[in-house]
Amino acid sequence: MTARMQNKVAFVTGGGSGIGAATALKMAAEGATVVVCGRREEPLKEVVAQIQSAGGKAAYRVADVSNEESFVGAIKSTAAEFGRLDVMVNNAMAFTWGGVDTMTTADWHANFATTVDGTFWGTRAAMQLMKEQGGGAIVNIASICGVFGTAWMSGYSAAKAAVINFSRAVASEGAPFKVRCNVVVPGVVATPSTAGMLSDDKARGNTEKLIPMGRVGEAEELANAVFFLASDEASYITGASLAVDGGRSSDLYTVLE
Repeated sequence: MTARMQNKVAFVTGGGSGIGAATALKMAAEGATVVVCGRREEPLKEVVAQIQSAGGKAAYRVADVSNEESFVGAIKSTAAEFGRLDVMVNNAMAFTWGGVDTMTTADWHANFATTVDGTFWGTRAAMQLMKEQGGGAIVNIASICGVFGTAWMSGYSAAKAAVINFSRAVASEGAPFKVRCNVVVPGVVATPSTAGMLSDDKARGNTEKLIPMGRVGEAEELANAVFFLASDEASYITGASLAVDGGRSSDLYTVLE
């Protein structure tokens, strides 16, 4: 265990699995006190236990990020218990599939409740706390779908695009108060939410053919990027969107063998 986040308090949404859990483990290993947040208690308890067994400090909050009162209350209780909030990671998301011509209004809105509204509520609460204490770092998780259009995922694509531009505005407002805001833009990452599209060797192979590096990403690789942007090592970086996608967003044409 090193100490690049020693004495800092970090709050991670969607922290029970995937990128959120990997980020929590990374930050705790670097000395931070990490609070993981999610709707289901058991996965959160497992992440906390894993951190504590390794000698780190962690706690959890059961809250629905799409519920303003529940979510904001979890953030405020964290700051009250630990005395501050240095890092906010808005990672939780939700999405629906469907064509534009058949999508219901309810399904359209479902893409925004957690991904956009939740990111706004989490960022707003963090901004208020960080301005009072003299600074902090916010990292919002977008998606390659928010950079390029994705068929059958128009709602999710629109929501993630909103996160990217929202974060730029946050960076501009936060800079005078030493509050930084950046975005990590994942490509395809092996997490529970992508298990379906990577369910067999053929499906995984077809996906990997579209990625210049020839493989899907691992949650730990995304966690490394989140950690960097949240750490003091990125002290002069704000308003940036960092693609962590194996080169997918850099490749106009993929040559398939």
